[in-house]
Amino acid sequence: MTGPKAAVQWLASVAPDPEACRWEWERDPRGIALLPAGRAWDVLILPAELGYPTLDVLTRVLDLPGPVLVDFGDARTGFFVPAGTAARWLGTGVRTAGHGTWIVVPYPGRSTGGVRWLVPPDGSGTLTDPALLELAMHEAAAGLAGRREGWGERRSR
Repeated sequence: MTGPKAAVQWLASVAPDPEACRWEWERDPRGIALLPAGRAWDVLILPAELGYPTLDVLTRVLDLPGPVLVDFGDARTGFFVPAGTAARWLGTGVRTAGHGTWIVVPYPGRSTGGVRWLVPPDGSGTLTDPALLELAMHEAAAGLAGRREGWGERRSR
């Protein structure tokens, strides 16, 4: 089963009391829940300047990447990856949320006016492969660097 209801169940399953979490989340007018990372998933948090192009690369090579969040001011994007990834991640400029951390998560399929899904979970448990995410980040960063070089060359002429 997939869809918003399955996504809510999948996300809430990591809460200390999944049923209470789901019940409160469905009734919270803000439409957000605070969920622990490191159980079913970790989150790699990129500056949006790199996160959006990385997501563009991922969607060119995957039918559907794992869930992706964007924060209140569109300043950061969070890619859901397998649990344990945060403890092993060495990338510079990438924040991690793993075991012992909590993430603000919007209710799937509902507008919250703040943190929102760029790629909502479908309830199947699909996560982004960290190695593929890293490759996509490199390609996105190379594209950004190329655009900056081109801009500098045009500017100096």
